[in-house]
This record gives sequence, C-alpha cells and structure tokens, in this order.
Amino acid sequence: MDARQADLGRGEPGFTLIELLVALVIFAMLAGAGVLLLGNSVSAQAQVKTRLDDLAAVQRAAGAMGTDLGQALPRISRTEAGTLAPAFWAHDGGEGAPRLQFVRGGWDNLGDLSRPSLQKVEYWVRQGRLERRTYGQVDGASGDDPATLLDRIDDVTLRFRDGRGEWRDAWTPAQPDLMPRAVEMVVTRTGEPPVTLRFMVGPGPADATSTDKADG
Repeated sequence: MDARQADLGRGEPGFTLIELLVALVIFAMLAGAGVLLLGNSVSAQAQVKTRLDDLAAVQRAAGAMGTDLGQALPRISRTEAGTLAPAFWAHDGGEGAPRLQFVRGGWDNLGDLSRPSLQKVEYWVRQGRLERRTYGQVDGASGDDPATLLDRIDDVTLRFRDGRGEWRDAWTPAQPDLMPRAVEMVVTRTGEPPVTLRFMVGPGPADATSTDKADG
C-alpha cells in the first residue's frame, strides 16, 4: 500500500460530540433570543395599536361634542313632563341626570319637513361610559337610545367660560337663555392620563354681565 492509499484510508477529520453539543447550545441561545425579540416586537405593536385606538376614540368623541356645541342655540325647551328646561343645562355629577343638555341647530332632517332642523342633545356619564342621547322632537318628547362615545370612564369634570372670559366650575345663569362661550371637559379613563378637551359654544347670547354663579 503506497502513501496515497494510506491517506485515503484515514478519511477527513469530523466534529467531536462535545463540539456538536456546544454548537447546539449556541444555536438554542440564538433561537431563544430571536423568539424573545419577536415577542417583544409583537407586544409593542399591540400596545401601540391599543393606544392609537384609544386616541381615535377620544378624537371621535371630541368631534361629536365639538359639532354639537358649535351649533348650540339659545332655545329653551320643554321636558317630557312639560316643564321648562334652560337653553344650556349642566349637572355636576351622578348618573341620574345628564352632564350637559342643550338644543343644537343644523340637524339634517333628511328632507322630511315634519322633522325639525333643531335637535335636543344630552351627554351622560353612566356605568363607566360617556353617552350621547338625542331627542326626535325638541319639546315634550322622550329620548332615543343613547350611543356610547367612550368607555372605561373613571371621571369627567366640566368648566364653563362666561362672557367675561372667566372659567367657572358650574353653569347657573340668572337668565334661562344665557349660554357659556366655551366648555372645558377633563376626561379620565382607566389606565390613561387625563385628557383635556375644550369646545367653543355656538352663537348664543353670552353672559356679558357675568350674572352666573360658580359652585365652589
């Protein structure tokens, strides 16, 4: 047997068992790190999507309120019981009454002349939800089913800007047709920082003499 045949008989050197185990451990570590990185990326994307959805919900609610308040009118209405309601009514809390009630113009009656272009609107905070409720008729009608604008509501506080530019914690005007110039709403939702929203109120007679009183 010559030297060339002897070299062929020995063959190429391979990996030892220890080397294979080390390679498998390194591969497992790299794979685990990749899975962890992918999981963190998916979790971050889910959190971003949830946050964006929350912001979109707040923006939709703000858009609805801004449209309503921007077309509010100094229209005194009648309740379902027949009693008079002021043009702009605000309640400081509790679930037994709306936080805001007013009459707005610009409502699309869809070509039905029997339906008024005015609409009574209420905003409620009940069972952790901010709700919007409307009435088919301004006077003496019962309200429609409420629509939920925001959920997970912990607290809602309101302030009102009068004709002198002062912010007040309550709106109790001496005249029933007086309306604030602007409304500030601070919304606190579960797990979220408070959000402050401000809205201009439509072309009603403002309280130029500042006769309304703040409670507290």
